[in-house]
Amino acid sequence: MKAKQGPPPFELALDRIGPAVHRFLVARVGPDGADDCFQETMIAALRGWDGLRDRSAVRSWLFAIAASKAADSHRAAARAPVPDGEGEPAAGPAAAPVFERVSAAADPVWAAVRCLPEKQAAAVALRFRGDLTHREVGAALGISEEAARRNVFEGLKRLRAEQAERIRDERTD
Repeated sequence: MKAKQGPPPFELALDRIGPAVHRFLVARVGPDGADDCFQETMIAALRGWDGLRDRSAVRSWLFAIAASKAADSHRAAARAPVPDGEGEPAAGPAAAPVFERVSAAADPVWAAVRCLPEKQAAAVALRFRGDLTHREVGAALGISEEAARRNVFEGLKRLRAEQAERIRDERTD
């Protein structure tokens, strides 16, 4: 009698870690670009799956790929030409989301996180949207745990300062 086989290990990792990776990407690139980045992340991960030596580090490995794809997305957006407002926008079929849209994606706090310097934004998003430890954040970003902790701290410090400035401005108006 043949033993029943479960899903392949990559599919198990995707089921377990995929939603957190998607939340991280929503926080990093916004809800409009998250699905594309997620797909690119998973394709890259599937291509590299057989070469992964330490299966215990799958979580930080997937987040490292996602962080790289988010950075690629930001670079591509910076190089994209700005439309001049002429012509009709292209109409296409609405893409079905891979995972449920995260309502916090439209939150102004996450919009502010996306405006932080790259490493700080990635560190804050990995820590709070990906729910990674500082050690895992460091592994995902290719930096030390202490540097990851510092990037999270500096990002939060900057967000608090910007929020305090906004509140002061609102009170003076």
